[in-house]
Amino acid sequence: MNQTLLAFSLGAAGLILAATQVHSAPQCGARDLVLRQLAERYGETRRGVGLAANNSVMEMFASAASGSWTITVTLPDGRMCLLASGEGFEPVAEDLPAKGRRI
Repeated sequence: MNQTLLAFSLGAAGLILAATQVHSAPQCGARDLVLRQLAERYGETRRGVGLAANNSVMEMFASAASGSWTITVTLPDGRMCLLASGEGFEPVAEDLPAKGRRI
C-alpha cells in the first residue's frame, strides 16, 4: 500500500512539473494565425509596437471591452510568440517625455 501511494505521489508530482514547464514555454505560431486568434477569441487589437533584440518586433494587443492584453514578439523568420498576457488593461493618454529626458 505504501509503495502504491508513493508511486502515485511521484507520478502526480511529475505531471504537475511537466505541466508547469509546458505552460512557461513561449507559444509560437504563424503570425496571421496568432493575429486572427487574438482578434476573434479575445477581441484584441494592436495598441503598441517596438523593436526588440535580434531584429524582432514586440507588440502589445488589448481589448478595451474585456480588459485582456497580450504581449507578443515576432521573430525574423515570421513566427509570432506569446510572451505574456493578462487582464485589467487600461489605455493611458499622457504626454511622453522629451527625447533624451529621464522620467
